[in-house]
Amino acid sequence: MTRSEELFQRAVKRIPGGVNSPVRAFGSVDEAPRFIQGAVGSKIFDVDGNAYTDYIGSWGPMILGHNDERIKEAVIRASENGLSFGCATEREVEMAEFICQRIPHVEMIRMVNSGTEAVMSAIRTARGYTGKNKIIKFAGCYHGHTDAMLVSAGSGVMTSGVPDSAGVPKGCTQDTMIAVYNDLDSVEKLMAESQDQVAAVIVEPVAANMGVVPPEDGFLQGLRDLCDKHKALLIFDEVITGFRLRFGGAAEYYGVTPDVVTYGKIIGAGMPVGAYGGRKEIMEMVAPSGPVYQAGTLSGNPIAMAAGLAQLKILWEDQDIYKRLFQKGEILFEGIRKIFVEKEIGNQVNAVASLGSIFFTETPVRDYQSAKTSDTAAFSKYFEYMLEHGVHLAPSQFEAIFLSDAHTEEDIHQFLELINNYF
Repeated sequence: MTRSEELFQRAVKRIPGGVNSPVRAFGSVDEAPRFIQGAVGSKIFDVDGNAYTDYIGSWGPMILGHNDERIKEAVIRASENGLSFGCATEREVEMAEFICQRIPHVEMIRMVNSGTEAVMSAIRTARGYTGKNKIIKFAGCYHGHTDAMLVSAGSGVMTSGVPDSAGVPKGCTQDTMIAVYNDLDSVEKLMAESQDQVAAVIVEPVAANMGVVPPEDGFLQGLRDLCDKHKALLIFDEVITGFRLRFGGAAEYYGVTPDVVTYGKIIGAGMPVGAYGGRKEIMEMVAPSGPVYQAGTLSGNPIAMAAGLAQLKILWEDQDIYKRLFQKGEILFEGIRKIFVEKEIGNQVNAVASLGSIFFTETPVRDYQSAKTSDTAAFSKYFEYMLEHGVHLAPSQFEAIFLSDAHTEEDIHQFLELINNYF
């Protein structure tokens, strides 16, 4: 028995399912999760001394690679003054100024502790600002684990095959309406059915929690137009895409401006951080400026702010990082497509810049229903092979491959060689 297996046996006795987040479970691939001891660059090391090239990157935050010395130094310096004060700090102001001065659609921003908190608060703010209650989300898009969002959600909920969650009363979801991703007609129909009582449309501009599903041409702009027409707010959930596709996230990448945006992951550089921001008149609805209440004891934590601000400054000052990430994505994902064509394999490869997914289906994946045609048993066998050969992937068909600036051409070519050998 390995140390990871021993630790998992201990964990299941005290932690539900043995993990503190369902996406870390290896149940869908019939494995015990690997318990990680450390990481550096593109490599991650488990408690048994095995090394893997990591394509999870803590589910996205590690865009520079693991344990970046510049981030680590910022955290060490900040921690010398204390870990938390429950009071305002200068670094919170610096973070807010840094983002608002560089993201045109973010005039004000509020820090929270997770992407889930950010989405919950953004939706509450949208309802307070518009005076409406209905929310439109898309089947297969994951927006955290608040009650109103656990309807046709992606990510871990999708992997487990549970469409909704026990413990969520019907009353919490009665104002959540479900549209079809990449289908503007489904959104317009819901707008009409609601009699213009939709406060906001929330969308992952690149759906990355049912596997990576890019927006089709005109889809995001169409949402912008529909929201304007029906006086609803457009919320971009950029917890994954924010500061990844470009510094300005998917909004900059696709040239579509949301009213409100949510951030997480990269904004904290691996620390528990989320944020939501938007136009001034919307954000001034938030307490103590306005009547929409939202609070958090550890929000704006000085250590988290130090880590996140350090990473954002690096990304802003060296935006060639985004060119490098795009090039790496081209090499990897186009390389996989080429192998599949040469071997006459029908699997789908979806990708946007440094995000991508292999879908074990011959059906083009453009929404939740087509993603669900994937052969999860086939994925499980592939996952096991890759793990045995030192490649650390998300243990789910419906999660993304994340590239970082630390991944080398050698890493990517080894990945492609393994793909070629497996298939």
